[in-house]
Amino acid sequence: MKSSITAKSLHASYDSSSVLKNVSFSVEKGEFFILIGPNGSGKTMLLRILSRTLPLESGTLDIEGIPMDRYSRRALARIIALVPQSVPEDLPFTVRELVLMARSPRMGLLGLERDHDIRHAEEAMAFTQVENLTERKMDQLSGGERQRVFIARAICQEPEIILLDEPTAALDLAHQVRIMDLMEKLREEKGLTVIMVSHDINLAAMYGNRLMLLKKGRIVKLGRPAEVLTFETLEETYECPLLVGESPLGDFQQVTLVPKKFIREDLQAVSKQGTGPINDPKRI
Repeated sequence: MKSSITAKSLHASYDSSSVLKNVSFSVEKGEFFILIGPNGSGKTMLLRILSRTLPLESGTLDIEGIPMDRYSRRALARIIALVPQSVPEDLPFTVRELVLMARSPRMGLLGLERDHDIRHAEEAMAFTQVENLTERKMDQLSGGERQRVFIARAICQEPEIILLDEPTAALDLAHQVRIMDLMEKLREEKGLTVIMVSHDINLAAMYGNRLMLLKKGRIVKLGRPAEVLTFETLEETYECPLLVGESPLGDFQQVTLVPKKFIREDLQAVSKQGTGPINDPKRI
């Protein structure tokens, strides 16, 4: 299968401190690829490098088989769309205006909206179910509504690849599932490659085709959820007591943190992937 992204030996630093170290991976076209890992592991930096909002220190990065540095910003914007982690609340635009802005990489020299630009915006808003909000200002929307508007904006851009930085982080449970179902629908119906940063391991297990687990700028494990979300790997990476078992919803993992108040001298964490003690105070 054709790769949407191929990265080899990526290195990147922030304030002279190395954040990504020798990171190599590929993402197949139409794949739901989720980046997980502790805070400071380099997930967001990697996403920003993929969107070219941060420079790459060394290594090679191909987009659709072409080195990224050969793309102009306008050409890259026709392939990659980014939904940021923090969605501004006080933008002085209506939903319709904000979504239409995504058409700029595809507009002519005069930058005037044409009928098909308006049609794409309307389709994107309908797909994300925000068509009833078109004349509302962004500061009049809830967090979940704003998130869906920014996803509509990304869809309107007509990308091949959509990047999302923790799109469910500030949402309630119902909105989390709606956003994830929307990403799955995008992948299935429009053939988009979805690359997402998430701190929610259980959502990643349910939706990801493959997961990449990072720690301190290095890849700990890359593969299918069942290969990545093992007891031994997660305990070593997150350095906290946890349980890993099979979800009652299907053949995928469910991870449960073990708070200190539940730890007993004779209690052990048992999972399908292995067994390990959780009564070591050094790991609490």
